[in-house]
Order: sequence, then structure tokens, then C-alpha cells
Amino acid sequence: MIERYTRPEMGHLWSIQNEWQTILNVEIAACEAMAELGEIPAAAVENIKAKAQFDVARINEIEKTTDHDIIAFLTNLEENIGEDSKYIHKGLTSSDVKDTAYCVMMRDAAAIILDDLQEFRTVLRRRANEFRHTPCIGRTHGIHAEPMTFGLKLLLWSAEIERDIERLEHAKKIVSVGKLSGAVGTYSNINPRIEELTCKHLGLTPVRLATQVIQRARHAEFVTTLAIIASTLEKIATEIRNLQRTDIREAEEFFKA
Repeated sequence: MIERYTRPEMGHLWSIQNEWQTILNVEIAACEAMAELGEIPAAAVENIKAKAQFDVARINEIEKTTDHDIIAFLTNLEENIGEDSKYIHKGLTSSDVKDTAYCVMMRDAAAIILDDLQEFRTVLRRRANEFRHTPCIGRTHGIHAEPMTFGLKLLLWSAEIERDIERLEHAKKIVSVGKLSGAVGTYSNINPRIEELTCKHLGLTPVRLATQVIQRARHAEFVTTLAIIASTLEKIATEIRNLQRTDIREAEEFFKA
């Protein structure tokens, strides 16, 4: 992401450091679920939680040998945890932790965007009321048509943002799932209850069915929703830009506050 245009919280969320941290959170949540079911010692989980640290540079170094990012990650954890690291990733496949972690990250990203959209909607409603009696020319195909109010224009934008909020809330629900069912989704080496408990701890819902991965139609729906939201914002931004043209000057915004 381009730093100038990246929100600090969004930049942190999608950083490599946080990606590995989220994967670690999934691994630890799975260990806690196994301990709760009596499959691994509770003391081992406490030791794992106390010592589980990783270094991105070290992971990258190990991956040059392993040619596998998760194996490199687990190797780095083993270096720091010791004997109890054998309980990490027990019965899991790489996509169990990676796909689940990415769903956590998409859900959290959606929450950030939803907060912003709701604030934007509030501002648009307030400004629409402020300009409810302010006349302006309505245009069709860029040509003068009939008089309208500037407040109506803002209210239309508010209504579009409202629909975008509904879309994103749905998309957020679609990606708020987790999967810990093994290499082909058959739970051959893991108790399905571990998936259930792990997802509960992470605030996710166990995906109904999976193969090695969570099906990508969920990701596609999420990204498509983001594209629709972006198109709404682009339309609003372009209209404001056009209204500031020298020969129109119906709107004005400052470059910096």
C-alpha cells in the first residue's frame, strides 16, 4: 500500500508483522481448544503463550531452506518455545491457519471501513439538511436540466453510502468464518470440536464445508463489495471535483485543514 494514502490502522492490520501475529493467534487458539478438550497439557499451552515469539527476518531466512512459509514460521516458534512447540499445529494443515487468519484480518478491515462509512453517512445527512433550501442546477449528461437543491444531491450520496454499509455488513459476515479441518476438509487428524472452539475464541463461525481451503467465492464477494464502495466514493469525489471547476464553482474544499 502507498503510505501517503494508507490509514495507519489499516496499514498495521495488513502488515507482514500483523499477518504472522494473526496466524500465531490462530495457532494459540487451537492449542487452547485442544487443552480444553484434554488433548494436550494445559501447562504446555501456558508455556507456549508465554514464549511464542517470532521474527519476520528469521522466518524469511528459514524459508530460503524450507521453501515453505508456514514450516519456516513453525521452525522459528520452535526455536523460542522448545519442547512444547510439538503441540503447535497438531493435526492442522497450512491453510487451516492461513485462511482462518486472513478471515480475521478481512473482518477487522471491514469493521474499520464500516466505522468510516457510518461517520461519512452522518456527515452527509447533516450537510444535506444544512443545504436543503440551497438551489443549484440539476444536470443530465452534464447539461443544465432543471433546478434542484444541493441538499438533495448530498442526500442521494447518503442513500448510496447507506446501501454500501448494508453490502459491507453482509460481506463481513460472509468472510467471518474459520476452517480447521485438515488437508482436504475431512477432519481426519483433528477433532471437529477444536474447529468450533477455536472459531468461537476468534469471533468466527466454522465454515460449513471446506476442502484444503475456504472457498474463494467468499473472498470474491468481499472484494467485489469493496469495489462497489470504491466506485461510490469515486463518483462523489469526481462530482465534487467537477463542481469546483473555474467555470462552475458550485463547491469548494480546502487542500488542508
